[in-house]
Amino acid sequence: MSWVLALPIIIPFATAVLSFLFRKGPEGRWLSVVGSAGLLIASGILMAEVLAEGVIAAQMGQWAAPFGITLVADLLSAVMVVITGITGLAVSVYALADIDERKEALGYHALFQVLLAGVVGAFLTGDLFNLYVWFEVMLISSFGLLILGGQRVQLDGGIKYVTLNLVSTILFLAGVGLLYGMTGTLNMADLHGAVQQVENQGLLVVVAMMFMVAFGVKAAVFPLFFWLPASYHTPAFSVSAIFAGLLTKVGVYALIRTFTLIFTSDIAFTHTILLWVAGFTMVTGVLGAAAMNDFRRILSFHIVSQIGYMILGLALFTPLAIVGAVFYLVHHIIVKANLFLVAGVARRIAGSTELSSIGGLYKSAPVLAVLFLVPAFSLAGFPPLSGFWAKYVLVKASLDTEAYWIAGIALAVGLMTIFSMTKIWGAAFWTPHPSGLEPSLSTLPSRDRAALLLPIASLAVLTCIIGFFPEPFVAFAERSAAQLLDPTAYVAAVLGDVPMEATGLAQAEVLP
Repeated sequence: MSWVLALPIIIPFATAVLSFLFRKGPEGRWLSVVGSAGLLIASGILMAEVLAEGVIAAQMGQWAAPFGITLVADLLSAVMVVITGITGLAVSVYALADIDERKEALGYHALFQVLLAGVVGAFLTGDLFNLYVWFEVMLISSFGLLILGGQRVQLDGGIKYVTLNLVSTILFLAGVGLLYGMTGTLNMADLHGAVQQVENQGLLVVVAMMFMVAFGVKAAVFPLFFWLPASYHTPAFSVSAIFAGLLTKVGVYALIRTFTLIFTSDIAFTHTILLWVAGFTMVTGVLGAAAMNDFRRILSFHIVSQIGYMILGLALFTPLAIVGAVFYLVHHIIVKANLFLVAGVARRIAGSTELSSIGGLYKSAPVLAVLFLVPAFSLAGFPPLSGFWAKYVLVKASLDTEAYWIAGIALAVGLMTIFSMTKIWGAAFWTPHPSGLEPSLSTLPSRDRAALLLPIASLAVLTCIIGFFPEPFVAFAERSAAQLLDPTAYVAAVLGDVPMEATGLAQAEVLP
């Protein structure tokens, strides 16, 4: 299985090298598109293998777990890699018209592919130290993309972005060191059993809180989210879209993985904190969006609010709630990336992202208006689009556990999301342009128009498919949630028949 698991990581890295070598010509951009398509194909092969065989794992260099580097894929990992491939291909096609030759010469496509490799690696790694490594790969490449162009506002946002993420990294490494000292292992499957043998469970909860904060920074949860709206509106729209779709979701994935597989000894404490974090994240994010009047700033704050829904599913920690979290992850990546792509087209033809400076798009660009309404309505939770089913499952899970207050917050935040989306619609699409212009897609070169609209239309169609035919996607989320709540198959796939004395647990010197 090693090539099936390694290929989605190898392809972006190889594409990055080739794209960098040909960065000063048109070949680089097309290599990026081909590489992204290759990643999508490889992710499809991986998904087919996981659906057929169950959880699959491979030990790199033939070093047996838990001592070597392990790559492992269950249903959650596999679907996240597939969604990464879909989003990566959509954005790489969009970038054909969005990224200018100067940014290409500076290495945009190489950085983009390295970012995809880091995201995929984080989804497939089987141990915490290598999760740290993939986080660093993502941080380096994303920082490069964020400041590409060297504008003052980009540098300002980039410094805020990298500073807080470095703090998160230090906290993550400290937690890794303490956890290794307590258990003698960093393999996540091995840790599932090792943490149960730790005598000082109170110290283990402290370590769990360190991981919660470290991953919370990556996921942009309350009160650690301020770096996101300060930076996501500054780079090229292709960069904003891939960031919005994937980066914070890696943090959410890490929280889901560790707090279902490793840190489950005191759910009443840790997951109650997560529940409050989810509520505050939803509220502060949507209030920030309501206060903004810039297209991308509104969408940036909505990333924060929607992250709260995903954390809510983890915090409730019931089978239905985990189903909702998985479903919401998949839905949100597609919708949020698409909205940023729409914002980019609006900027190209209307001249700005400030709502007070644009308008008239409904009359002069009706196709774009329709393509905006699909992800906007889905984000707000209009039936029967994908966002409706995601919110419905999470609200039902809240009501089933008698957490009425968080269900009320989730519904209220949904209403506030509608307000933000209608504010964008009214100002950018319905109200005439303040200068009397009629921005039109016909002003774009035909080649650019195709490169910009094809990814947006494709993601909108995918959103409609998930919404109109939710049953197979919900069934998949149910199977994924079952694997997360009962990690027996995950542990068996990684460790096999390794006896306890051969694992790090037997060698650990448990801290007092």
